[in-house]
Amino acid sequence: MPRARWGWALTGSGHFFTESLDLIRGLDAVDLFVSRAAAEVVRMYKTKLELPAGTRIFRDTTASAAPVGRFYEGFYHTLVLAPATSNTVAKCVLGISDTLATNVFAQAGKCRVPAIVFACDSAPELLTEAPGGVVKVFPRRIDLENTARLAEFERTRVVLSLDALGAALAERHAERSGG
Repeated sequence: MPRARWGWALTGSGHFFTESLDLIRGLDAVDLFVSRAAAEVVRMYKTKLELPAGTRIFRDTTASAAPVGRFYEGFYHTLVLAPATSNTVAKCVLGISDTLATNVFAQAGKCRVPAIVFACDSAPELLTEAPGGVVKVFPRRIDLENTARLAEFERTRVVLSLDALGAALAERHAERSGG
């Protein structure tokens, strides 16, 4: 059995998208799950993935999200869902798994694999990077409520900032390495 890997799912959020890619570059043994919406974001932001050697990329191209079977085989020690759109968070809260990102979240939960979710809609007012520059957004009450509900899920850590995501990754790495 190969050494367990990080699973990282990208959604269609541009909020801290490039910064999330920077964090991925700092990890070893990563499988990247790219939803169809995330693939669009890569093109919109003209971001090159430029990931470490050994990173495997799975794209949302099958109806059954075939790569999720790896969770049942013990391939992953952690799932990171970052950045996570309000749509993805809502689907996760409701148990809907109709995209690669929501499906890997569901399978991680079913296999008791801890998840770290960087929810984009985390405050009543936010500044976010759009393809044309920084814009102000105002998440809806339902978006904020879903983020709070997701934080109550077992083995799910919801983080609300890029710094908190970095800290959660470092803590999980320390747990995994026994330090």
